[in-house]
Order: sequence, then structure tokens, then C-alpha cells
Amino acid sequence: MSTLTAVLIIGATVAVLLAAGVLIRARTGADSGARSLKRRFGPEYDRTLERYGGDHETARHDLRERVERYGGIRPVPLEPAIREHYVARWTTLQERFVDAPRQAVADADELLARIAATRGFPDPDRREEQLAALSVHHPRHVEGLRTLRRAVHSTSASTEELREALVHARALFEDLTAAAAGTSARTPAATEAARPRPASGRHRGHLLKPKGSDA
Repeated sequence: MSTLTAVLIIGATVAVLLAAGVLIRARTGADSGARSLKRRFGPEYDRTLERYGGDHETARHDLRERVERYGGIRPVPLEPAIREHYVARWTTLQERFVDAPRQAVADADELLARIAATRGFPDPDRREEQLAALSVHHPRHVEGLRTLRRAVHSTSASTEELREALVHARALFEDLTAAAAGTSARTPAATEAARPRPASGRHRGHLLKPKGSDA
């Protein structure tokens, strides 16, 4: 074997090894990025993947864009008086559910949108942007707001479906009315607001309890 041939073979081998290394690093980086997105978004990652028919790359691109666009939002803390006002409104719409379930759900949708705007998220008239921003900061509970909005716009939603939508949305309400980031929203007033309440001589609040729950 001539020296030139040996050099060419060695050069080709090195090029192949370098290319393989680049591919491995790229794949490792992509896997790491996917795991990071899954950790950050939790169930929202799976919902986004389902939305795009299982197309992982498109789903990840969507989630990365949301983080770039809304990840810099720093939610504004609620003043105690404002928080108590929102808690009182949530309590009221729960109590009115039996007499006017559809209106109660519509009021809950409006209330959550208003609280989100107060906290520094996009305004209520930019609903899709607001949902996208909330999905970045509250990925485990934002689906409750989507469920609520689907129920509001459904002409065939049953009372039970409306009830479940309101119950599902309560976790996001508690997140948004938390005293501070990382703390529970269950202040005494918030805990009281979440409890079933009797009205007009009969127990109405039980309709808003999650199934199988005594909370």
C-alpha cells in the first residue's frame, strides 16, 4: 500500500468518525432538549404532541416558541384586597351554579381571563395569546381554562359537563390567586371558597366537588 493510499484511508476514516461524532452530539442535544421540554410542560407536552398528530419536531418547535415569547413574563403579585375580591367572586359563581350553570361557567371563564390579565398575562381580548402564555407558566393547569371555554361555547354541554369544566378550572384559579410564586392558593378565604355550600335550604355546593373527593 502506497503512502498516499494510506493517507487517504486515514483521512476518510477520520472524516467518518467526525461526522458520526457530530450526529451523536446533535442527537444527544435534541434528546436533552426534548426531555427538558417534557419536564417543563408535563401534560401540556403530550397535549401539544397530540395536537400535531404525533409530530415531535413540530410540537417541540411550538413549545420552544412559547417559551421564547412568554417565558420572560414575571407575574405580578396580587394585592391582598384584590385577591380576596377574586376569591369572593369565585365563591359567588359556584353558589349560582345550580340555578344558572351555563352562566356560572361563562362567569368563571371571564373571571380567570381577568385575573390572568391582572397578573401580567395578555389581556382577555387576546384569548389565544393568553392561553399560550399561561401554558408556559401554568402548564399543568391551563387545560382547565381550555375545558371551561369549550364548555362555554358548546350548545350541547350537559349540566354535568359544565360542572366538570368548572371543577377542572379551579386548580388554575388557585394557581393564579396564590399569595406568591410557589405557595399554595389555599388561604383561609380560598379554602372556604372551594368548599361546598348550602343555599336556599339545600346543599348546592356538592355539585362542584370533584368525583370521589371530600374536598
